[in-house]
Amino acid sequence: MAFELPDLPYAHDALASKGMSAETLEYHHDLHHKAYVDNGNKLIAGTEWDGKSLEEIIKGTYNKDAVAQNGIFNNISQLWNHNQFWEMMGPGESKMPTELEKALVESFGSVEKFKEEFSAAGAGQFGSGWAWLVKDTDGGLKVTKTENGVNPLCFGQTALLGCDVWEHSYYIDFRNKRPAYLSNFLDNLVNWENVASRM
Repeated sequence: MAFELPDLPYAHDALASKGMSAETLEYHHDLHHKAYVDNGNKLIAGTEWDGKSLEEIIKGTYNKDAVAQNGIFNNISQLWNHNQFWEMMGPGESKMPTELEKALVESFGSVEKFKEEFSAAGAGQFGSGWAWLVKDTDGGLKVTKTENGVNPLCFGQTALLGCDVWEHSYYIDFRNKRPAYLSNFLDNLVNWENVASRM
């Protein structure tokens, strides 16, 4: 069964007042995300991965010894990444649940220190990629960054929060100011209840 492009969980203009325009969502979701779905479906058709879950395909096609990953991994991983990304943001006011705040303080010293580390990871990712807050294999929280479409599933980690730092995610609204995009993401866009639900 072919993968489908999921609907956005909110209207295209729902995040505009918080710094992510309808135009960005139209390009990012309707064109880029859709391309990962379409290309991924074409690449897995008739292969051993046809009928497998996104997670199975990602874990099965990731090559830890390669910088450039194969086409199936790139498209399916980016499909999964984006499915999570839209859910990790929201238009309403989002208060950080106590259990998440406590875990961040335990792991980073403070929520502000976590935000600094997360922003630095995203700003410091050379070229395209993602910044992540993950639950590591030892149960602790950690900030990571990955190149291109690589995600925490590749390392046995649980993705709690991810921010897309490919240029198509921010260039319409922030031009080349990636650090400003990351700050705005953390301060205005994140659905902290969704992040906490992944713990």
